[in-house]
Order: sequence, then structure tokens, then C-alpha cells
Amino acid sequence: MSDDTTTVRAGHRTVTVHRPGKVLFPDCGLTKADVAGYYRRVAAFMVPQLRDRPLMLERRPDGTEGLRFMQKDTPEHYPDWVRRVRVPKEGGTVTHTVCDNSATLVFLADQACLTLHRWLSRAGRIEWPDRLVFDLDPPGDDFPAVREAAHRLGELLDQLRLPSTLMTTGSKGLHVVVPLDGSTTFDDSRAFAREVAQTLTARHPDELTTAVRKQSRGDRLFLDIGRNAYAQTAVAPWSVRPREGAPVAAPVSWEQLDDKELTARTWSLRDQDGVLEQARTNPWAGVSSRGRALGPARRRLRALR
Repeated sequence: MSDDTTTVRAGHRTVTVHRPGKVLFPDCGLTKADVAGYYRRVAAFMVPQLRDRPLMLERRPDGTEGLRFMQKDTPEHYPDWVRRVRVPKEGGTVTHTVCDNSATLVFLADQACLTLHRWLSRAGRIEWPDRLVFDLDPPGDDFPAVREAAHRLGELLDQLRLPSTLMTTGSKGLHVVVPLDGSTTFDDSRAFAREVAQTLTARHPDELTTAVRKQSRGDRLFLDIGRNAYAQTAVAPWSVRPREGAPVAAPVSWEQLDDKELTARTWSLRDQDGVLEQARTNPWAGVSSRGRALGPARRRLRALR
């Protein structure tokens, strides 16, 4: 290969990476080759979290200091072996990319896709989410407030007998994820998430808020349930974020939440071995596959309220 290309073996395919030396993270000198190599290494853990889900791709062709493209429609030049799924939208359809294998993940890295955002439903049951996501968004870089909010939310979900998992976002906060059994519509799951958030903010009005407008939040943590709607997405586990230091969104266990060293940006592309070590601990073991119906939980919540 020339200096302008290199190849990466990913599964049963060899993927060409163009301009591998192009710096995508100027603050720490990480290149496109670094991103592609990371996604190849983490694919065994990441692809199962992406499989069969439409994606929105966050691309930075000129690096983190350049323009950002949020890509829904799959370009025609993508190779035939990259899976597509046509999804209904108001007035038409959108043909989303789906990542079902490591080669697709590396190919997307070649397209300078830094972050993958996944739907909360699968291609075969697009109207029926199998995930519920609460985004804990602090007003500043206040992770202790995120930790406290996560514990409070986790305790409420336990009361509702709903299993939940945690993920650092690589930005400022955490996602609390509830696996669903796919029997609830987006409208119903979002309504339920809103009830949960309102219940929690009513208990802690000085610390938590559901106000969408930033100027209405003050110094309270925003309990965001907006991702629980049709065509909305949430950052996928193990995705690189286009921020200083190349942080990675990483699943964590509830036990790790009490580690005072934990932040939203604990793991990063600068320490791929550290990311892989965290992945191998399988922090979501036994939880992410235990999807629940929301009917019983809704009745318990209304009894609490």
C-alpha cells in the first residue's frame, strides 16, 4: 500500500484505511489509524451492542476541530457488504447504516466516523424499543452530582423491579439503561420514563430537574429522557467521543460507581489496553439480556406516587 493508505484485517475482510496518518485529535496527536485500530480491537465487545440497530454516524473528516456531520442516510459509495436498513420517517424513508461485523466498524472509522449513535430498537421491530435510556447531564463538570443522581435513580428502578446498567458517556455524565422486552411502543416507553423522572425530581427538587431549557435548570442536574422516542439515538457503548483526550463511552458496573476516581471520561483512546481491560470485565453481565415489560413497573410507580 502507498503512504496514503493502509489495510486492516477485520473478520473475513481486509479494509483499506485512507490517509491513516491524518491527525483527528490534535490535542493528543491521535490519527485515523489509531481510531481504526481501536475499533478493530474493541469490535468483539462493541458489535454485539450495535448489531441489527440503525445508526446515526458522527463524522469528523477534518478532525475534532473541523466540521461535524451527523449522517443518517447511507451514501451510495459505501460497499455492498455494509448492511443498510430502510426506516420509515414522516413523508418518506431513511436508509440507515447497520454495523453487524468488525469490517463495517473499521470501514466507518476510515470514513472518519468517530462516534456511533444507535437506535433503541432493532431493524426487525423498529417501532418497539428494547432499551430505555436516562441521560444524567450535570450543569458543569460535576461528576459527584452525577454519581448521587445515578444512585437515586437506581434505587427507584429497584423499587420498580427493573434491572438497569450504567455507562459513562465520555462527555460529562452517565446513561442509566433499562433493558425492555420489546413489547412497549416508543410513546409508552417515553411516557413511562417521564413519569420516573418526574417522580425523582419531585423527591429532590433542589438537585434534579426535567427542564429542557438550560436557563430553567439553574445548577441542577438535568434528568434527560428525550432519547426515548422514535428515530432518536443514544451514544453506543465503546464509542470514541470527539472531545479533548479522545474519551470513550464505557459500560460500568454499579459497584464501580462508588469508585471516587471514576469520571465520565475515565477511559480513552489514549489507553486502548485500559478500555479493553474494562470491556473484558463484562460490567453488564446478566443484566442487558433481562428485558422487562413496563406494565407491572408502571403500576408500581403509580402506587409509589
